[in-house]
Amino acid sequence: MTSIPPSTTHGAEPLLRVRHLSTRFRNRDGEVTAVDDISFELAAGEVLGLVGESGCGKSMTGYSLIDLVDPPGYVAGGSVRLNGRELRGLPAKAWRALRGDRIAMIFQDPMLTLNPVLRIDTQMVEAVLAHRRISRAEAQTRALDALERVGIPAAAERLRSYPHQLSGGMRQRVAIAIALLNQPDLIIADEPTTALDVTIQAQILYEMQTLCREAGTGLIWITHDLSVVAGLADRVCVMYAGRIVEQGSTAQVLERPAHPYTRGLLDATPAAALARGHHRGEPLRQIPGSAPPLSALPAGCAFRPRCPRANESCLQVPPRVETADGQEALCWHPLSPGEALPEASTAIGVQS
Repeated sequence: MTSIPPSTTHGAEPLLRVRHLSTRFRNRDGEVTAVDDISFELAAGEVLGLVGESGCGKSMTGYSLIDLVDPPGYVAGGSVRLNGRELRGLPAKAWRALRGDRIAMIFQDPMLTLNPVLRIDTQMVEAVLAHRRISRAEAQTRALDALERVGIPAAAERLRSYPHQLSGGMRQRVAIAIALLNQPDLIIADEPTTALDVTIQAQILYEMQTLCREAGTGLIWITHDLSVVAGLADRVCVMYAGRIVEQGSTAQVLERPAHPYTRGLLDATPAAALARGHHRGEPLRQIPGSAPPLSALPAGCAFRPRCPRANESCLQVPPRVETADGQEALCWHPLSPGEALPEASTAIGVQS
């Protein structure tokens, strides 16, 4: 296995090309890196799952892509190209034209999208008219259709409601509908179905897949739920401590994980554990310890203190290695296909 640069999409220019993106936050002690030199690509019509534990930088990556990092945070470097157009450094006016039109983001909290003092129809119609020269009646029809697509019953009545008159799950569906309004080129979805029941979740996932397939929309789905990624995503990026530690096709990453962290996540997932011969009723294997704070990352590989394969070489920043065609891992000791992790009690535990 040899060190290689981040993967590239063969053939046509990808819809989204991210190179060496880094985001930092200033504090009284200096700076903390929340997104650390990440690179990936997304083709038109493709779904990319961005997975990892809470605090690993998934959401911050989404905010960084669309220039929504508030002070004291800032995007420190890198390139973000959408349809060949460099987005880094665009003026505020250009970003206003892009957001909600060619790029849409669905937030975890729908009240980050919805204005509490405006009716739903007012907000949805204005979201259309801000980017399209159509009549208000046409915009109203488009809003009604979007609500019906995400499974909202009595959609015409809901259009006349205020956000506080809807349940949390219903508000989230409205936020998803707003993201679909203008058929954007790219949608960034930050765990948008967490508050929804499984039936509605399945319906929305189906709608998202249909949109990507028919309209060529690229979708980045940010989640900690590997079962959702398994049924939705074409490709997966696994994040840990602000870095992408593994990426590849969904089948490669979930069936033949190369990074010990990815293997640990799967071992702690009931469906994946059962597929590997785990018996019902037996406790699942857990990743020992907890993710380090970004302000106190260990030297070298951030996963080193929790990794049973760690040794002295892990005190250095690991290389990016190709473990299979199109699959990469940021690791000194990537797993072979089908290889299991040793028990946590055998971990070397190299100290910082």
